Amino acid sequence: MIESLSYLPHPTLPSEELAGHFTDLAPPLTARQAAIESARCLYCYDAPCSRICPSEIDVASFIRNIHDKNINGAAAGILKQNILGGSCARVCPTEILCEDVCVRNHDAEGQPVKIGLLQRYAVDHAHFAAHPFKRAAATGKTIAIVGAGPAGLSCAHRLAMLGHDVVIFEKEDKAGGLNEYGIAKYKLTDDFAQKEVAFLLDIGGIEIRCRQVLGENLQLRDLHAQYDAVFLGLGLGASRKLGLTGEDAPGLLAAVDYIAALRQADDLSSLPVPKRAIVIGAGNTAIDMAVQIQRMGAEEVTLVYRRGFDAMTATHHEQDIAKANQVRMLTWAQPQQVLLDAEGKVAGMRFEKTRLEGARLAGTGETFDVAAETIFKAIGQSLASDALHDPMAALLKRDGDKIAVDAGFRTVLPGIYAGGDCVVPGQDLTVQAVQHGKLAALAIHHDLIFKVEAA
Repeated sequence: MIESLSYLPHPTLPSEELAGHFTDLAPPLTARQAAIESARCLYCYDAPCSRICPSEIDVASFIRNIHDKNINGAAAGILKQNILGGSCARVCPTEILCEDVCVRNHDAEGQPVKIGLLQRYAVDHAHFAAHPFKRAAATGKTIAIVGAGPAGLSCAHRLAMLGHDVVIFEKEDKAGGLNEYGIAKYKLTDDFAQKEVAFLLDIGGIEIRCRQVLGENLQLRDLHAQYDAVFLGLGLGASRKLGLTGEDAPGLLAAVDYIAALRQADDLSSLPVPKRAIVIGAGNTAIDMAVQIQRMGAEEVTLVYRRGFDAMTATHHEQDIAKANQVRMLTWAQPQQVLLDAEGKVAGMRFEKTRLEGARLAGTGETFDVAAETIFKAIGQSLASDALHDPMAALLKRDGDKIAVDAGFRTVLPGIYAGGDCVVPGQDLTVQAVQHGKLAALAIHHDLIFKVEAA
């Protein structure tokens, strides 16, 4: 954990100045800007932006509502499909989804409608007299949800709308999942994740119990016996290993651990910051880590990936953010050895240059060293093995390191469902986790009602 960096110095800047480095990455639109931008939308029939949205938001419709100054209508349309539409507007990679297929990309203007910023404008400026969605008549059913991340929260809200009661069991001290603990601080500012959770809970019928860990003080078999259905929104809580000697040395840790500490810190100047840092990885978490440690005051940050830029899972937009923040990016290099100083602490890393031999990645035998006091690994997450320890959980069918589910997010165990990053069909996107939770809730509702009618 982050304690392994306790020997490192703290930032030289005061906390207030450091906080200024983590303001909104994309400032919100003003009312005038929103009016101009919404007027650019062509409100296409069978709009490609709506068709590609993982949560099935009617993009053209909500933009027209903004143009017509019906902000509540725009927000309600968004939230009906995606109850976490505010956070998704901030963190969703719109540049490879709705904005990428916007027809404005193909005319003389050469740039799409700013759909993400318009979605944020609508949700942020809505003023509802009460929660915009009402609960259906009580069904008398109670569903257990494990995990208060985007998938679990989305599932809970939809189930509450359908008249069910919900109890969410969350291992951390706060609900929100990656929105609270795993997103770059400059993407979700002003405690937005908690404000969004509070809004979601306003529908009623949802209870959250924190510090409840599946496999420790919570057992799947007990939940299955006590509740009418169980939804697993476990996320991916274990960081993958590099498989190198020295991986447990002080100075080497998972990027997600530092990101979580940074997001929860009241005083940023209390966090340890190395003079030089290496980040291993190619996804958005790697970019988030590299940019944030640079903004915290590291003098030299090097992000290293074993393939080329085009193979990175981080979008070109994210890569540009890293470059704009003076992150040094090295490609075609894979970790070979953790370098340690005389005290056994991280002193750097040795890399082997790589190349493609056909479709296969191969080492060239040529190596080089990068000096650093800290190495952050961001090479992906896997399902925490201790989460599925009890006898019933062991019966869940697995596909690789994820849980196998059908089209309705049903596992092989009757009455147990799963969704979000912990299941097989997924892109590890917040917006897709929200959709999984919503669709799983509909399947749970159908199955429960069907059983009642059949009886």
